[in-house]
Amino acid sequence: MQKKKTAIITARMTPENKRKIEDRAADAGMTVTDYLTTCALGKKIVRVDGLDTILAELKAQGRNLNQLTVLANMGRVTVVRGDELASSYAYLCDEIYRLAQEVQ
Repeated sequence: MQKKKTAIITARMTPENKRKIEDRAADAGMTVTDYLTTCALGKKIVRVDGLDTILAELKAQGRNLNQLTVLANMGRVTVVRGDELASSYAYLCDEIYRLAQEVQ
C-alpha cells in the first residue's frame, strides 16, 4: 500500500541549481520529488550504467537456453556441451546477483 503524498515543501534556488537537480534526478531514473526525498533522508542513490543492456542480453540467453532444453527433452536436437552453456549462464546470473548485493 502506497502512502499518499499530501505535504508540500517550497524551496527557492537559482535556475542553474534547479536544472542540475532535474538532470541528476533524470540520470538516476527518478522524479525530482523522489530524488530530493532520497537525498534528504540520507539514502544512497546508485546508478549502474549499462545494466539494462546486460539484463536484456541475459534474458535473451535464458530464453535460448530454455528453448534448447525443451528441444533436447523432446529429442529433436542434441545439445553439444550443454553443461558448459548452463554453467556460463549460471555464472552470469551469479554475477548479476553479486552486483545487486553490493548496491544494496
